[in-house]
Amino acid sequence: MTSILTYTFKNLSATSKWALRSSVRHLSCSSQLQAAPAAQTKSKKTLAKPNLRNIVVVDGVRIPFLLSGTSYKDLMPHDLARAALSGLLHRTNVPKDVVDYIIFGTVIQEVKTSNVAREAALGAGFSDKTPAHTVTMACISSNQAMTTAVGLIASGQCDVVVAGGVELMSDVPIRHSRQMRKMMLDLNKAKTLGQRLSLLSKFRLNFLSPELPAVAEFSTSETMGHSADRLAAAFAVSRLEQDEYALRSHNLAKKAQEEGLLSDVVPFKVPGKDTVSKDNGIRPSSLEQMAKLKPAFIKPHGTVTAANSSFLTDGASAMLIMAEDKALAMGYKPKAYLRDFIYVSQDPKDQLLLGPTYATPKVLEKAGLTMSDIDAFEFHEAFSGQILANFKAMDSDWFAQNYMGRKTKVGSPPLEKFNMWGGSLSLGHPFGATGCRLVMAAANRLRKDGGQYALVAACAAGGQGHAMIVETYPK
Repeated sequence: MTSILTYTFKNLSATSKWALRSSVRHLSCSSQLQAAPAAQTKSKKTLAKPNLRNIVVVDGVRIPFLLSGTSYKDLMPHDLARAALSGLLHRTNVPKDVVDYIIFGTVIQEVKTSNVAREAALGAGFSDKTPAHTVTMACISSNQAMTTAVGLIASGQCDVVVAGGVELMSDVPIRHSRQMRKMMLDLNKAKTLGQRLSLLSKFRLNFLSPELPAVAEFSTSETMGHSADRLAAAFAVSRLEQDEYALRSHNLAKKAQEEGLLSDVVPFKVPGKDTVSKDNGIRPSSLEQMAKLKPAFIKPHGTVTAANSSFLTDGASAMLIMAEDKALAMGYKPKAYLRDFIYVSQDPKDQLLLGPTYATPKVLEKAGLTMSDIDAFEFHEAFSGQILANFKAMDSDWFAQNYMGRKTKVGSPPLEKFNMWGGSLSLGHPFGATGCRLVMAAANRLRKDGGQYALVAACAAGGQGHAMIVETYPK
């Protein structure tokens, strides 16, 4: 597929290629950094459905997302998740005994707290009678937590659910080798000294080689960064375009942080250390500095670098999701409705990161909306090349017809509505927690700018993806 895509997109007409370049080049200029003008309030239809409960986000929070190896490095994942839950309790004042269920997403699990949702809930003071479970779906794990909450409420099983996610990349489980693990287990079962000595005689020094958590796709043995590099090449996305997009993300995040727009961030007093109050991965640079970096995955000719990739991040998020009637009965003014959503899967080899392209038209059709109805887009930024490749795929009739079985393209999101407060490239990407950040950014942007609908989308390992429509709650 890569060779076909490369040929096709490198041979687009000059006009269409220029149109794409004009939409992504010079993203760092001052005009692009201005906040999007307040969307004109339109008399759009609501997406409420007859005989179905309306499900709302009352509020959501996250502790600051930090570069791995910094202030959170001595903690455990449940410490971060507990801090997010405590922040949510403080923000919303929801009585703990009202919460029917708690769901958290995570990717690289700490073996001591495999059900991190339960351990964090107990640590945050929730009743031991409140069930909790943990889900994993790569980078859309907290998306799965949220939509699981939607299902529980829509079916009438629950009225109030807390959904969130957590990731701690500062301390990942490193295992003994398979041979060493087998020997240790066999030694534990050995009953006599002779049996133990016989087993020990089989020991070899290479048994001591550790096993790190897999950074490659199990089904393809390819790292996500390598796949992103190939995807960028297939869609003729240049190194300069990727660096410009990454710089845009950092500049917009810095501006949002300075203007106090990242209101979902709650301070966290790190045990034994100072209070952390803001994300620490927002680092605007310059194109000249970024150009000095060498390719990170495909060397020496690749275009994906550390500067245009999301970085390893520690963090946690949590959201209070309720049935609308329950929220109003408790005196809450919700922030947004959670509306239609969709999950997609495609080829993990050549379409690993194209989840948003496949999910966007499907969720729009499900909701009865078009791209022009969307006032705010919040897409997960795994890599600059991934975002720009999705833009090109979404704006291609050829790709829609040949790979998606669609007659026409859905169109790419307009930049003036896209990730205007930064994204995963700058704010950080704790794998299990990003989905909740996306939804809260969408909800808060709609409220600030007067928009009605937002579209949240993300890719994930395994060639999977997710998209959801968020509708602002009437003021």
